[in-house]
Amino acid sequence: MDLSALLRNARAIAAHTQKPLIPMVKADAYGLGAVAVAHALERLEPLAYGVSSLYEAEELRAAGIQRPILLFTPSLPAGASAWQPDDLARSIAARVTPTFGDAAQIVAWATATGNAPWHLAIDTGMHRAGVNHDAAGAVLAAAAAHPPEGVFTHFHSAELDDGSMEQQEARFRAVLATLPRRPRYVHAENSAGAVRRSPSEWDVVRPGVFLYGVGSWRGSGASEREVAAWHTDSTQRSGLTPAPVAALRARLLEIRSVAPGEGVSYDATWRAGRPSRVATVACGYADGLRRHLGNRAHAIVRERRVPIVGVVTMDMAMLDVTDVAAEVGDVATFLGRSETDTLTVEDVAEAGGISPYELLTGLRQRLPRLYKGVV
Repeated sequence: MDLSALLRNARAIAAHTQKPLIPMVKADAYGLGAVAVAHALERLEPLAYGVSSLYEAEELRAAGIQRPILLFTPSLPAGASAWQPDDLARSIAARVTPTFGDAAQIVAWATATGNAPWHLAIDTGMHRAGVNHDAAGAVLAAAAAHPPEGVFTHFHSAELDDGSMEQQEARFRAVLATLPRRPRYVHAENSAGAVRRSPSEWDVVRPGVFLYGVGSWRGSGASEREVAAWHTDSTQRSGLTPAPVAALRARLLEIRSVAPGEGVSYDATWRAGRPSRVATVACGYADGLRRHLGNRAHAIVRERRVPIVGVVTMDMAMLDVTDVAAEVGDVATFLGRSETDTLTVEDVAEAGGISPYELLTGLRQRLPRLYKGVV
């Protein structure tokens, strides 16, 4: 992973929006290592880090991160109590800044902590978490009695020019107008939303996948054509194109000759159409090289793109290197840059019919992680 590229992307989104950042480092920094990513981003002095579980917050604290940590996933009520038995104590111990859309939880937090910082979650159309924008009476009353440090919403289709982002913002503004006072931090924009705005009208932005080298959101739920068109237009307007951050590489372990008509891997879904050379690499779907990539995607070997042939297995994959002077020990790049070529996260995800988010977060921990780059 290229930490210098990560920092360039973070600086670019901060400069574009002219606002401080809450970098999202949930899901182990989208599969790339939350501890290493957070330590690198410390150089930019972000406002806070965003996570989705107490475990993730505790991991960052154990690694020495002192900056505020926002927990964006709702807490699970336990019976009549507003918290799971130990979640409140763990949150306090980890100095977490929770996000609430429930009046009972707001009161429980304020009572236990003297109203330590928390953020109010407003659902303006995502229908995933937070209090509904048009049914927030009891929650807003609790927020008035125990004022939040921040308030936020989340866009469901910021990658589309369909008017939904503007509708959600209008709903968000209406809720803000009912609060006795504006919280210190008001935030709404994810990566796609942040790219659309310069400067942002809000107080802070929450970039996620853009930091990790993904600048288009194919697989977001919109059609490929819709998102590709938006991405092209948005990139031209904003000038923002993230630098590639992640790479996935493995060495060729064996090279064997395969006769015409012979199959490769489970179910023999690929058969040689000519005398072929097939290389085996120690990387499979247990490492994050998705099974769907077999017979669809490519790797780069000696600066040539070669097809992944047959089903990707749990621990190994096979490459057709017939047209490359490959040798055992050569490096195969499945994701990232070689000297003359790049397989982007979007390219590989599209080949596998998955979203870039799934591809990155699927990179598994048994992969050795190597970090390079300086500020």
